[in-house]
Amino acid sequence: MKNSKKVIALEARLRRCKNVITLGVKPNLADYNPKDQEKIREAKKIYYPSTFYADLFDAMGKKTFPTYHTYKCVQDKIKQTALFNLLKIPHPKTRVFYGKAQKNKIKNYFSMPFIAKIPQGSAMGRGVYLIKNEEELKDYLSLLHVAYIQKYLAIDRDIRVVIIGGRCVHSYWRIAKEGEFRTNVALGGTISIDGVPKEAKDLALYTARKCQWDDVGMDICMSGGHYYVLEANMKYGKEGFRAAGIDYIQLVEDMIANGQI
Repeated sequence: MKNSKKVIALEARLRRCKNVITLGVKPNLADYNPKDQEKIREAKKIYYPSTFYADLFDAMGKKTFPTYHTYKCVQDKIKQTALFNLLKIPHPKTRVFYGKAQKNKIKNYFSMPFIAKIPQGSAMGRGVYLIKNEEELKDYLSLLHVAYIQKYLAIDRDIRVVIIGGRCVHSYWRIAKEGEFRTNVALGGTISIDGVPKEAKDLALYTARKCQWDDVGMDICMSGGHYYVLEANMKYGKEGFRAAGIDYIQLVEDMIANGQI
């Protein structure tokens, strides 16, 4: 039987869900009115608590969705890569270089062309560079203290697999536009929902479970006959759902009502 009781959320992601009361993310608990403070304290689970509150709720033993573990790696490619390596999850060769001395060693590990990324805070393909020569490398290194360098895989598409509550709820191809090495829809990539391989979905689900991420868009690619996890997106877009005719809000409403998340 479906649970008709409304749940509490802080971030606005579920604001259109009929069974969710969204309180917003406020910097001080005192900024919430007394009734809302009690709702937060009494709730068995808080949905989308924000990065700030997720670890606080975890410390006090309150459940959240997504989990605290999910929030720890939001838009942090460095942590994701370290976790993939610890868990032996297939991931393109990647190294992080700190400071001038380490940056000078990049070419000891990578041959051009290679991928360079802004490792924290970037999304939708922005902050991702294909480095083909010394001048492009110099320009990238001038941007930040830490360099995140990854082996270039010559692919024109990848797979986005969305995992919610330990289930694969949707998957689709993202195909790069002509002349573009990035597949992001925000950069002109197109979506195809045809024939996503089971092996890719299985790898995405395995990775999400091992990393304890319960709301994530996993990016998977194939190169040289092997599947690789490129990265995880905890703030994934809804374009793939719309392309498949899936009502994301209704999907989440039902998962909440059925106790799946």
